[in-house]
Amino acid sequence: MVRTAHYPVVRRARSKALLLAIAVAGAAWLARPGSLRVEVVGDSMRPTLEPGDRLLLRRRNRRTSAFLPGDLVALADPREPARIVVKRLVAVGPDGLEVHGDNAGASTDSRSYGPVAAEAVRGRVVYRYHPASRRGRPGRPVGGPGSDTSSGR
Repeated sequence: MVRTAHYPVVRRARSKALLLAIAVAGAAWLARPGSLRVEVVGDSMRPTLEPGDRLLLRRRNRRTSAFLPGDLVALADPREPARIVVKRLVAVGPDGLEVHGDNAGASTDSRSYGPVAAEAVRGRVVYRYHPASRRGRPGRPVGGPGSDTSSGR
């Protein structure tokens, strides 16, 4: 390999091109059909989710309709169906889904309004994209509902 004076310039250009390609691919993934985005408001999911967190959801459909205990799901609020709430799925039963907020003292959930219909679920949280310092898959609370991570999701 021959090194020339312009080699660092070429290397920087390739790095910038790669970063641009990754950014475009990420933006396309966020905007793809079947995805929804929501912003967290309120304290009911602390410490897992903080107010201002922005989440990407995978919509519920025939291929993604199986939800597991521990999943974070967005659903229509049973008290105000036009409002979307994010809760943790803790149980699937014959009467519906039981969902709880991670912060029981600040959450109105199945402990108040009972099980919710599976049809109320709009999607499963798959990624937190804002703020940058908290980007990634939201974790599961240690020792809390759904803390078993053996499902691999």
